[in-house]
Amino acid sequence: MVRQPGRTVTGAHYGLRDWLAQRITAVLMAAYIVFLVAIVCINPPQDHAAWVAIFQHSWMRIATFLFFAGLFWHAWVGVRNVLMDYVKPTAIRLTLQILVIISLLAYLVWTAEILWS
Repeated sequence: MVRQPGRTVTGAHYGLRDWLAQRITAVLMAAYIVFLVAIVCINPPQDHAAWVAIFQHSWMRIATFLFFAGLFWHAWVGVRNVLMDYVKPTAIRLTLQILVIISLLAYLVWTAEILWS
């Protein structure tokens, strides 16, 4: 175990929550993809109307929304870690993090709009 001078570990589990979030969202996304591939293989959609029919059910819309929410959370953890590792000036890093958060939230709202319009 590497000890850093001046840092007392107080049981905060640094990074454990992010590691777990990435694993859970990865499993969620993989399960959704397997489920969607199974639906498409069982009843292949031939046109736009068939694709629309797949997403007419509320449970499919919710599952799709959860997939994208997991994708955006997964992306946030990864991008945030990259920014923390490679962008050293605090002001620039904070600005980039805020831009990423705003972008991902906008994408999530856009996803909801597409699914429920």
